[in-house]
Amino acid sequence: MPKAWVVRELGTPDKLRFENVEAGISGDELVRIRIRASAVNFFDLLQIAGTYQVKPDLPFIPGAEVAGEVEAAPPDSGFKPGDRVLATVTQEGLHNGGYTEVTHAHPDAVVKIPDVMSFVEGAAFFINYQTGWFGLHRRAKLQPGEVVLVHGGAGGVGTAAIQLAKAAGARVIATAGSDAKAALCLQMGAEHAVNYSEEDFVGAVKQATDGKGADVIYDPVGGDVFDRSTKCVAFEGRIVVVGFTSGRVPTAAANHLLIKNYSVLGLHWGLYRQRAPQLIRECTENLFELYAAGKIRPYVGNQAPLQDAVALLEAVASRQTTGKAVLTVGQ
Repeated sequence: MPKAWVVRELGTPDKLRFENVEAGISGDELVRIRIRASAVNFFDLLQIAGTYQVKPDLPFIPGAEVAGEVEAAPPDSGFKPGDRVLATVTQEGLHNGGYTEVTHAHPDAVVKIPDVMSFVEGAAFFINYQTGWFGLHRRAKLQPGEVVLVHGGAGGVGTAAIQLAKAAGARVIATAGSDAKAALCLQMGAEHAVNYSEEDFVGAVKQATDGKGADVIYDPVGGDVFDRSTKCVAFEGRIVVVGFTSGRVPTAAANHLLIKNYSVLGLHWGLYRQRAPQLIRECTENLFELYAAGKIRPYVGNQAPLQDAVALLEAVASRQTTGKAVLTVGQ
């Protein structure tokens, strides 16, 4: 029987239980995947705590994106046993989720990965880069030569956004919480990186842009970072709201939007899967082309075996990780 981390009561990561679960479910409707790597996302913590907008019924297995090998698949799905794939999975019952050795995914949520892409990269590739692509291109309409300010630049969301903005021909400024994390932002392609714990990023952005400000601000942090971002957004600039890892949901002042002529754009990537799935396919093709060209590559700063999931989740919660965090299975 496969092992899995199971949420039976909501709370902190130490509430998780490492259990045997039934593999279950044939390949008649869903693709069964032997997991080799599973991504850890910040929203996993929220889901485990019961504070995320998507609230699975208890018990469930956390984790939303995996990579591995197909064990069984519907005959008309286009997949066969042995295919190397990545997939996004739901947290419905004990046959799905990512923190496990075997999972199931709808064929539309499964994508073959190239042989040159490792399973660890595959697990880290999908959600952050999809979010970045939709945020920068679909919502902000990013143009070559524009200045992009990426907050939380050393995290999984931030490193992906830096690479994508750079690939689009933008100038990138990034913020991070330490000198080491700021250095990582530069490594990812940012032209300037600001340690916000020691320097006011508003002044740094204005100085780097000759007072103009950032054309696009990519904000997964929220809270005070959003509030300060309104002070350094350019004329006709766009602030893309991606998340609230700070814990506080900010409020946009309508009079300030009017006075400075800028826009605040929301991005809920999951809605595109429901309402415009063709755009997901277009984005996926674009991302694989950028990967093949060497313009993007997931930065995995922290890896741990599946059995150490609680420790890795706690490291993510305490901001001790960089890039994407990934659990490895059977490697």
